[in-house]
Amino acid sequence: MATAGKVIKCKAAVAWEAGKPLSIEEVEVAPPQAMEVRVKILYTALCHTDVYFWEAKGQTPVFPRILGHEAGGIVESVGEGVTELVPGDHVLPVFTGECKECAHCKSEESNLCDLLRINVDRGVMIGDGQSRFTIDGKPIFHFVGTSTFSEYTVIHVGCLAKINHEAPLDKVCVLSCGISTGLGATLKKGFDSGDFRTWSCRPCSKKFGCTDFVNPKDYTKPVQEVLVEMTNGGLDRAVECTGHIDAMIAAFECVHDGWGVAVLVGVPHKEAVFKTHPMNFLNERTLKGTFFGNYKPRTDLPEVVEMYMRKELDLEKFITHSVPFSQINTAFDLMLKGEGLRCVMRMDE
Repeated sequence: MATAGKVIKCKAAVAWEAGKPLSIEEVEVAPPQAMEVRVKILYTALCHTDVYFWEAKGQTPVFPRILGHEAGGIVESVGEGVTELVPGDHVLPVFTGECKECAHCKSEESNLCDLLRINVDRGVMIGDGQSRFTIDGKPIFHFVGTSTFSEYTVIHVGCLAKINHEAPLDKVCVLSCGISTGLGATLKKGFDSGDFRTWSCRPCSKKFGCTDFVNPKDYTKPVQEVLVEMTNGGLDRAVECTGHIDAMIAAFECVHDGWGVAVLVGVPHKEAVFKTHPMNFLNERTLKGTFFGNYKPRTDLPEVVEMYMRKELDLEKFITHSVPFSQINTAFDLMLKGEGLRCVMRMDE
């Protein structure tokens, strides 16, 4: 492309300080360096993780910053050493990576890449410790290696999944974080195949196939005790997605002794402590954690996209709103009010 090797000026939503509305600014995006790729973002979605680090409650504040990590785009140019991607390829950026060389990447059981594992405090590129974003020569920090709230961004090649050109980026962009995390936690860590009855503590879950809903506020006893009584001994499998420590403990304590498995997906507050009686383990309940659904971004995510293409996944019902990128603060308002699951922003409007 004509822009390869040159600085690109484009629009980006910059978070200048914690909790303040994002500002649409003109930023300079430097060319990719070794093992980096510059991507033209076409669609980006707002995830609660973006809101969490924008609020900067309970973690190290890093500002000014370009947030965003759920997106779909097209490769604009590649840096030295990049061989598996070329300009024009369709990609999904991912907040964690896969170098394919470390012990974790070579393991069939782990996706916790030693080199490219998520780092929420690092606001620069891993190669040279510099930002690829500037405004009037002053650096703007990156976010989890993706920074997709920009028309162009620079990402390590190991954090990009090459996908089917035919896949609609305005739909599959939501696979680069939340949906894949929950899907993998269920399919790879939690459930065996077959029919099963599902229980949830969220009323909207019935829309997504849950058969039963339990509201903890309707009971005076802990919800784990309620579920054990209602299911004649406990659930076979439980998946916890909120990151609230009480919900995590409840998920573990509500599974059946002997064979019950609880899978933790949500990220708790950094000072949270998981407390349960050791007998819950000795009675052969299993507690598991999962990161990005145990998916390796480059190896596994393209097949998750193919699941959507084969109509095995319904992504549309998760996308409750769509707005132009210029209205990104509307997306934040919708999430803060609890009025939407995913808001996809169109970069070309």
